[in-house]
Amino acid sequence: MDTWNILEYAAWALSALFAILMLSDMARIDTTYDNDLLTSSREGEIEAEAERHVI
Repeated sequence: MDTWNILEYAAWALSALFAILMLSDMARIDTTYDNDLLTSSREGEIEAEAERHVI
């Protein structure tokens, strides 16, 4: 096995790792935030929602 084959396998492994990280991040964001909040066009709404304190 030459260097190019090793680099090719490493690139495939990195792309698979990035795909797994993106899917886990998508699942985490989907369960954390409401869909209406994520699709809103108002800037800062997510930050305002995170800073809102209920007493």
